[in-house]
Formats: sequence, structure tokens, C-alpha cells
Amino acid sequence: MPNKVLITYFLTVNILSVLVCVYDKNSAKRGKWRVPEKTLFLLSFLGGAPFMFATMRIIHHKTRHKRFMLGLPLIIILQLAIAFYIIYLTI
Repeated sequence: MPNKVLITYFLTVNILSVLVCVYDKNSAKRGKWRVPEKTLFLLSFLGGAPFMFATMRIIHHKTRHKRFMLGLPLIIILQLAIAFYIIYLTI
């Protein structure tokens, strides 16, 4: 049961991250209201970094911003390290 909840959580956060990233890209093209970078990073820290990073690369959104192109992979590595620690080293 806890595994299903965790999987559902991460899928939901990642899908939400993709939607917000695509929305921000479309808003940028149209000169409309943009999603704050803090929001994008918050979604990343909450677990949406993998899909958000992939989406940004695919749609070429914020790829010139070093804070995203370096920050998101670092967040992913940090989250993987924490997951590894929790799963394998606390048994």
C-alpha cells in the first residue's frame, strides 16, 4: 500500500511539473503571465525534477538558464542519494 501511494505521488508531481512547464513555455511565447521560477523549483524539490528536466530539454524551455540546466540534475542526484540512503542504509 505505501508503495502505491508513493508511486502515485511521484507520478502526480511529475505530470503536474510537465503541465506547468509547458504552460510557462506557451505563456512566454504569447507574452502572458509567467510561472515564477520559485514555483518551478518547488515542484522540482517536491519530486517533479526528472520529468520537468526532460520536458525543458524537449521543448527547449529555459535551456539557456544555467540554474535550471545544472540545478535540476543536481536536485535529481540529491533525491536519488536520499532515496538510496533511506532504502538501503537504514534497513
